[in-house]
Amino acid sequence: MRASMRGVLVSAAAVLVLAGCSTDDVPDSGDDDSGSQDTEWFVQADFDRQNEQRSASFEGDPATPWMQYIAGDMTDTAKFKTDGAKKVCFANASISNPWRQTGWITMQQQLKVMQDEGVVSQMETRDAQDSDDTQIADIDYFIKEGNCDAFIISPNSTAAMTPAVERACETGKPVVVFDRGVDTDCATTFIHPIGGYAWGIDTAEFLVDNLEKGDKVIALRILPGVDVLETRWAAAEKIFDENDIDAEDQFTDADPTKIKQIITDAINQDDIKGVWMDAGDGAVAAIEAFEDAGKDYPVMTGEDEMSFLRKWEDTGLTGLAPVYSNFQWRTPLLALQKIFAGEEVPAEWVLPQAPITEDSRAEFLKANDGMPDGHYAKFGGEDLPGFPKAWQDR
Repeated sequence: MRASMRGVLVSAAAVLVLAGCSTDDVPDSGDDDSGSQDTEWFVQADFDRQNEQRSASFEGDPATPWMQYIAGDMTDTAKFKTDGAKKVCFANASISNPWRQTGWITMQQQLKVMQDEGVVSQMETRDAQDSDDTQIADIDYFIKEGNCDAFIISPNSTAAMTPAVERACETGKPVVVFDRGVDTDCATTFIHPIGGYAWGIDTAEFLVDNLEKGDKVIALRILPGVDVLETRWAAAEKIFDENDIDAEDQFTDADPTKIKQIITDAINQDDIKGVWMDAGDGAVAAIEAFEDAGKDYPVMTGEDEMSFLRKWEDTGLTGLAPVYSNFQWRTPLLALQKIFAGEEVPAEWVLPQAPITEDSRAEFLKANDGMPDGHYAKFGGEDLPGFPKAWQDR
């Protein structure tokens, strides 16, 4: 049975500021076998599953991670086998932040390849601009129009989008859901990196390994009540508590000015040894607060946004860049290529999600030389026709 998809969604308010999105299950209440109490934002079974997936073997070529997946249930797509170029209809939540903008460029370049190959005739795209109501109307427009050979949906929120996705499924056309999920498994395939618990584990374990018991960490969080972010923090908080790290979380609204003030106030009150972030927007502002105060750099986790990678290299701080693999924006179109060929696809297509470390940072800086600060290093578009200009001229 496919896992619940609910927790992978981001609320409409959160989309405006998220650097990336994640895929986590909304918890059921109750205790698991280990005795841990599940809460609204923490499910021990989901934590354990994503922890295991961090070291899982992925099917496919590591040189094309956007096509890799963890072995599991497959969807038989023989009924969708067809010849000729097909029209794809894409209902997108938004392109309102740099992570989504980077992915959208990658997707457009992949589309050009598919058009040249005669797989896709066109991709009609509607941008919901972070609105549930708009995206519901967009999906219903596509359905009523009746000219879609397949649907791609990156949902804006969980419950609100579920009925609209189900209506798309009822057309009998293939439906690809990616990035964020919904409360139904009717889609032909659901594509996403491992998830928020994995992010939280990667980052918290890194800080624990580089700090001492009792050290103070400031955790910078974008917004409360957003599952994609809450599961990152829930996993990290669990690990901090278990290892006697004194972590204090603060909400930032992804505002660099607010981030700098939070860090400055914390530095004036305590000896801050570490900084944890649930998304990398504003990481440079946090680092600059230490510089302004004349303090040693903290041990820090940011994200694979170029601004952080460059600042990390320039300062020499002890850092880690977790990722929510931006290359996933290629996968929906490539999945449709397989579906139109009648080839089976993973029912839940779980993509690799590996952080950028000190040892691998130089490789990604070199590969993304000349890209803007808002670009994401693991965009996976180096072999696409518009590289690098399409991503530079945004």
